[in-house]
Amino acid sequence: MNDNRFMSSSSAQATQIDLGLRSYMLGVYNHMTTALALTGLMAMGLNFLAISNGALTPIGEIFFLSPLKWVLMLAPLGMVFYLSAKLNSISAEKARNLFYVYAGLMGLSLSSLLLVYTGASVVRAFFVTAAAFAALSLYGYTTKKSLSGLGSFLMMGVFGLIIAQIANIFMASTQLDFIISIVGVLIFAGLTAYDTQKIKNMYLAGDNNEVSGKKSVLGALTLYLDFILMFQFLLMFLGNRE
Repeated sequence: MNDNRFMSSSSAQATQIDLGLRSYMLGVYNHMTTALALTGLMAMGLNFLAISNGALTPIGEIFFLSPLKWVLMLAPLGMVFYLSAKLNSISAEKARNLFYVYAGLMGLSLSSLLLVYTGASVVRAFFVTAAAFAALSLYGYTTKKSLSGLGSFLMMGVFGLIIAQIANIFMASTQLDFIISIVGVLIFAGLTAYDTQKIKNMYLAGDNNEVSGKKSVLGALTLYLDFILMFQFLLMFLGNRE
């Protein structure tokens, strides 16, 4: 029978690394979950203020019918670029706060989905996405197989998806829209597993709290984007329009 009192130094070090990795990944998921909750609250809050008796309120007209709608659409994109560029030069605490600001802006931007799709469709797509994300992220975390080769292939798929979406703005093809939604779900499902493994491999036992905190925020941002984009494509595929 093994006695922990006589645990080898290598075993003790491995145990310490395992505990540190778990704490690090828990921080990633906590940041991501908080951001998703904030996104949902902001989306529902704006929708509540924007619609009354099936029609847009004055607040709704300001946000969805005025030039402010472009600010809502583009602000999250600008924010994610800013956060990615500044991550190395700001503190972990500031990075976390900027991430939450970004999540709030994303919620305001996504509130328009509640004008297009039924509430039941949005809820259904969210829970399907949550279940799929949990399974795929768990696979990425536990698998011993390297998923590094999958990353370049999936990123090529993302660029192809963007080109197809731009082309379909002019073509307005419902069939292409359907194909894009399916391919989008598959691509971001794969990226969820790939990114989880990549985030896990970013962990180093020698990192101090500041570096570990920044990596945690970056990991949360990456998985948050995977979740949001998979949700949007799944909603395109499964959603019922108003």
